[in-house]
Amino acid sequence: MLYTFSVIVMMVVALLAGEASAGLDVFVYPSKGQSKDQQEQDEFACYKWSKEQTGFDPTQTVQQAAPPQQHGQVVHGAARGAALGAVGGAIAGDAGKGAAIGAAVGGTGGAMRRRRQARETEMAQQQAEQKYEASVAGYKRAFTACMTGRGYTVS
Repeated sequence: MLYTFSVIVMMVVALLAGEASAGLDVFVYPSKGQSKDQQEQDEFACYKWSKEQTGFDPTQTVQQAAPPQQHGQVVHGAARGAALGAVGGAIAGDAGKGAAIGAAVGGTGGAMRRRRQARETEMAQQQAEQKYEASVAGYKRAFTACMTGRGYTVS
């Protein structure tokens, strides 16, 4: 499960990084006969202006934090539960039975924590993707407005 989740996260990161470096798939046509050199100057000026307006730089790679390590939570939960159960069982006269019950309860608690952390990580990843997509859309709007104002057709 953890391996599958890690693979999915890496695929999303690669996709987002690839889109950022692909020039955002914007096509510019010189509607008023601008030269190639003039178009390059205008595109660079609009890139700088759009970056300043939006705070987003499409040439920067996307950096994402790795999900927290989650291995061992079930085992640690079971060990803590067994220790507490053994103490409780010793008081009641059967430390072994108490340890077994404690281990089961602790292991279940560890598994629940692991699932909760996985859901939280997935939600954070989705929020990061939505923020990135909104940043790309804002940058594209700004770049299009700038280039259109300079006499280009942008699609």
